[in-house]
Amino acid sequence: MLFKNVLAQFFLLGFLFIFASAEAQDYKIQGKIIDSENVALESATIYVEAVKDSSLVDYTISDVDGNFIVEGSTDVDEVNLFISFTGFQTYKKRYQLSQNRTINTGTITLQLADNTLGEVVVQGTKAPVSIKTDTLEFNAASFKTKADANLEEVLKKLPGVAVDKDGAITVNGKPVSRILVNGKEFFGDDPKIATKNLPKEIINKIQVVDTKTKSEEFTGKEGDSENKTINITIDEDKNKGYFARLTAGGGTDERYELSGIGNYFKDDLRVSVLASSNNINSSGFTFDEVFDAMGRNAYAITRNSNGNFSINGNSFGSGGGGITKSDNGGVSFVNEWSDETELSANYFFNRGDTKTRTEVERENILPDRTYFNNSTSSSDRKNDNHRARFGFEFEPDTLTRISFRPNITVNDGFVKSNSNTSSFEEDGTPINTAETEQYTELLSTNFSNNLNVSRKFGTKGGFVSLGFDNTNNKSEEENVYFSSREIYDDAGNLTDTDIQDQFINQNTRKDEYSISANTRLPLSEKLSLDVSYSYTKSNDESERLIYEKNDLTGEYDVLVDTLSNDFNSETFNHRPNIGLVYRDDKLRASISGGLENVRLKNEDLFTETSFDNTYNNFYSRAYFRYKLNKTKSIYFNYRNSRNVPSITQLQPVTNTTNPLNIVTGNPNLDPSLQHNIYMNFNNYDFKSRSGFYAYLGGDLTNDQVVSITTTNQDLVRTTSYTNVDGAYSLFAGASLDKTITLESKNTIKIDAGIYGNMSKDLGFSNGVKFDSNRYSVSPNLGVQYDIVDILTIEPSYDISFINAKYSLNNTRDQNYVNHNVGLELTSYWPKNFVFGNDISYQHLGNIAPGFKNDFVLWNMSLGYKIMGDDGIFKVKVFDVLDQNISTSRTTGDDFVQDTQQLVLEQYVMFSFTYKLSKFGGKDPNKRRGRRR
Repeated sequence: MLFKNVLAQFFLLGFLFIFASAEAQDYKIQGKIIDSENVALESATIYVEAVKDSSLVDYTISDVDGNFIVEGSTDVDEVNLFISFTGFQTYKKRYQLSQNRTINTGTITLQLADNTLGEVVVQGTKAPVSIKTDTLEFNAASFKTKADANLEEVLKKLPGVAVDKDGAITVNGKPVSRILVNGKEFFGDDPKIATKNLPKEIINKIQVVDTKTKSEEFTGKEGDSENKTINITIDEDKNKGYFARLTAGGGTDERYELSGIGNYFKDDLRVSVLASSNNINSSGFTFDEVFDAMGRNAYAITRNSNGNFSINGNSFGSGGGGITKSDNGGVSFVNEWSDETELSANYFFNRGDTKTRTEVERENILPDRTYFNNSTSSSDRKNDNHRARFGFEFEPDTLTRISFRPNITVNDGFVKSNSNTSSFEEDGTPINTAETEQYTELLSTNFSNNLNVSRKFGTKGGFVSLGFDNTNNKSEEENVYFSSREIYDDAGNLTDTDIQDQFINQNTRKDEYSISANTRLPLSEKLSLDVSYSYTKSNDESERLIYEKNDLTGEYDVLVDTLSNDFNSETFNHRPNIGLVYRDDKLRASISGGLENVRLKNEDLFTETSFDNTYNNFYSRAYFRYKLNKTKSIYFNYRNSRNVPSITQLQPVTNTTNPLNIVTGNPNLDPSLQHNIYMNFNNYDFKSRSGFYAYLGGDLTNDQVVSITTTNQDLVRTTSYTNVDGAYSLFAGASLDKTITLESKNTIKIDAGIYGNMSKDLGFSNGVKFDSNRYSVSPNLGVQYDIVDILTIEPSYDISFINAKYSLNNTRDQNYVNHNVGLELTSYWPKNFVFGNDISYQHLGNIAPGFKNDFVLWNMSLGYKIMGDDGIFKVKVFDVLDQNISTSRTTGDDFVQDTQQLVLEQYVMFSFTYKLSKFGGKDPNKRRGRRR
């Protein structure tokens, strides 16, 4: 009831703001654009500015016939109309709206400029949107935000761009995989470090392109059109300076946060430093303007189909969950000494200490019986992680590029864990109990490197590229393992006690080296032949030695041969490929295929067994992308692939390392064959500020490798593997977004979507084959109402309908509904105050009796700005109503499991944030009285 009352009040407040509009009148300017040869100009940018202060009133893009309409409401009486198109002179004309609110410009003929470029790009810095052949470009200054906005807040204002609660970005429905600054990575590959920290003051253009590798960027080869890259360009006069942000906070229950980031720019040199420490489950680098490192959704629990958990998009430890104390630091360096040479390097350090506590109730369904497990477990995981990346690029001439990119990751940590489990029949008769304790120390080193040499030739896009890659992974693990297992007979009487007290020493090493060559041979202006070949050689060593305690010496020095193993394996992979590529202004298409020859050699030194298998797999791919116009396109992709079974699945050796699950591989397994298909349609209409995206895809797998498990009366499992046909999955979805501009540039942004999937999985339980079918449909709706510098209201609603059917036991068929209602409200009034609320109500339809299935989660923040907006004091409350919980039900092919985990609980945090910046010799904060 409390949540409903609060939600109703916030919605009422929003509608009052919407209808309490200032004095403004409707206007309309329309016309047509052609060139000197009477050809209509599609996707020219038309924008209207107020004469008095050059502020943007509105904009649009011309259609395929060159027609345009700019309309809306404004209190401005005198405006300038601009029209720009690459290769043509910018058109400008002044109009008096006070005399005529409806203007027909007639047909406007643009005149050729001297520097014809042949692409659709708006010249000048004030055009809000430009459309090139492969680039969508926004002028940051044209989109009104609060004075001290960061990049994320600008992105939320851009047409066709969406930013979700976790900071993930999509453009016209397609995900953004990375963000660059002046074409270079900004502190590694985490886009949120850039979106949360780059201030709008330094941003000039925001460019959206297809994601490409370095080699593809240089040679012009097609990139991944289903993933986007955002490149941020910085004004030349602001590419010299620095900006930094520091936050310190302390709260109840010994909660704290410390974080800071500093950036220094000087032409082609950029140095960034960041550091953080907190115990509130935060990475610490993605500062939220309202809630800092606590995040607007620090409480958000993501429930995945496999039962895993993540917090704020970050998983901590196995399965996520728990409470993490983290200490982080890093430095990034990028520099160009000339047009030919570029050096980049970065280093990250993370120390994580995660404590977990989990309670599980699980029902296990076999064809002839059902039994139950109840368990409690806890763990303390500590780990130091070091990551270093280095990049060197050299272009000796305009046709040649050499790149060298090594990376290294080192993990050094330990885990202490314990668990208690009891198994019993349906009538409560005990089957067994088990208690385990483990202490594990782990040291791993992972090194990888890429060397690439590319050379372009001809004038039609020809190139040749040679590559060398290597990965060298090594891990050393020492584990002290103790377990006590009690076994009961059918009457529930204790019959046996099994004790394991072992020291396990496991060392693994994998070295992989590959060489590749590919070339594009132009056959005509639009058609090319692609030929490639790659060879990969890998060596794997896995030694697992198990020692039991010597009763006489008390040392772990008794080697258990039957549980130990020492594998050596080699893999040889040859992969030739040939394909045709077609490219023109509207259509990009490719069809290719090849042969993959894989040889596996494996030897177990303990059992003196080995096998040597060779697999020949044919594969193919076809795709096309057709542009219906500058903003509308369709895409189709098909590929098949064969996946060779793992060494564990193939090795014809019985592994009794876990005496409760005895595993034997099957050397007669076939590689699985998977067919994948995907298609989509997307369109963004700049005239109506509305976008539509729809997709459909699926996969079918034959010869899928699945386990065959039998369970005896004592619950000892025996597992092997076989191939099955007929597993599939289908998925589809559509989304629509619409932006409505109100008086004084206030906006309403509506996002709606519907998503669905269905799947069929196959497996065996006690030797009986079963299948499970799952179906789900999830519509959602979100609205963002924004009054610049005053108020932002963001209500949302998601509902999911889930249905699951199981052939093994149809009494477990599930049909339930989940609801999620959210409201984010941020007020910037009165002056210098920032008041934020993030409220979420969740109702879970399949939680077991005894677990709470609905709850309200509420974060609150109140800040006061001082020192000319450079400093802000805040008080933040995490989980205002103290209802944060972590409960879930997971339904598998042959089990139903309810889980409850340790989570972060209510706390209050007091913090202070200080920002300092200077660009081009000027402090941007001294100009904040004028909004851009």
